[in-house]
Amino acid sequence: MISLHSALRRLPAVPRLASFGSIRRSMASVSAAAYLVLAAAVMAPAAGAVAPKGPNAPKVGQKAPDFELSVLGEQGYLTLSDLNASGTVVVVVLRGFPGYQCPLCRRQVAAYMNRASAFAKELGNKDIRFVMVYPGAEQGLDANAKKFSAGRTLPLPMAMVTDPDMKMVSEWGLRWDAPRETAYPSAFVIGPGRRVLWSKVSKGHGDRATAEDLLAAIRAANKK
Repeated sequence: MISLHSALRRLPAVPRLASFGSIRRSMASVSAAAYLVLAAAVMAPAAGAVAPKGPNAPKVGQKAPDFELSVLGEQGYLTLSDLNASGTVVVVVLRGFPGYQCPLCRRQVAAYMNRASAFAKELGNKDIRFVMVYPGAEQGLDANAKKFSAGRTLPLPMAMVTDPDMKMVSEWGLRWDAPRETAYPSAFVIGPGRRVLWSKVSKGHGDRATAEDLLAAIRAANKK
C-alpha cells in the first residue's frame, strides 16, 4: 500500500504563477517594442516619397542667372545684367511674404539701411547697386511688400524688387518648397559677367549675411 506521502510526491509539479512584478516587466518590454516599431513606421518615408531639396544656389565662380523684376513703388524694372554692366552688384533674397511679414527680414533690412552710406561708398557712389528681392505668391504681393516697407524710402544704392510666384528664386535654386515658406534667405556679391564673387545662403530662417559681411566681401572684390 502506497503511503500518502509517496502519492503526493508522484503528483506532477504545479507550474509556479508569475509574480506581478515580472508581469509588469514583460508588459513594459512588449509596449517598448511596439512603440519602436510604430515610431519607425511613422518616420520611414512612404514608398516613392521625395525628400525636400535644400538650396542649390549659384556658387562662387559660377554665373548667376539674369533677372528682370519690378521695382517696388515704381513703374520700372531692374535687370541684373544691366546693373552688372556698371560694376559690382549686391543681391539679397528675403523671405518675402510666406503668409506673414517676417520679423527677421525687417531687422535685416533695417541693419542694411543703417549702413547705406558705407555701401554707397564701396559700390562707387552710383545709383542702384544693392537689390533686395521680396518673393511670394503673385496675388497681393505688391501690397504685402508695401506693408513690409512701411512707407520707408530705401536710400541709394538700395532698391527693393518683387518676385511674383517666386520665379527668380526658383531659377536661382533658392525656392524653399514647404508650407509657409518662400525662399532660403541669401546674399550674393555679383562681379563682372554676373560671376558670383561671394555668397551666403541660409538653410533656415536665421544665420543671415550681416551688413559687415557684405561690406567685407565688396572690399575684397574691389581689390581684385
